Amino acid sequence: MRIFVAVLATTALLGSSAHASDKCSVPMNDWQPREALKTKLEGEGWKVRSIKTEDGCYEAYAIDAKGKKVEAYFNPKTFEAVSTKSGD
Repeated sequence: MRIFVAVLATTALLGSSAHASDKCSVPMNDWQPREALKTKLEGEGWKVRSIKTEDGCYEAYAIDAKGKKVEAYFNPKTFEAVSTKSGD
């Protein structure tokens, strides 16, 4: 039973971290600059705190136009939102 639980937990962890990278498998030479993403988001009313690279995606920490804290992943070529988590 312990082995089953350990395997299940490991699978869940790997599965949750892989979802963003599956959609961000873009060669580095096709990436747009990080500053361009910041400019796009600020144009949409976001207050960008930071943007970093995570699992082949851009990961932005910001306050969105509605005033909510957001952790969002973007495709570095298209700037399409891949995953978003928001809080209060």
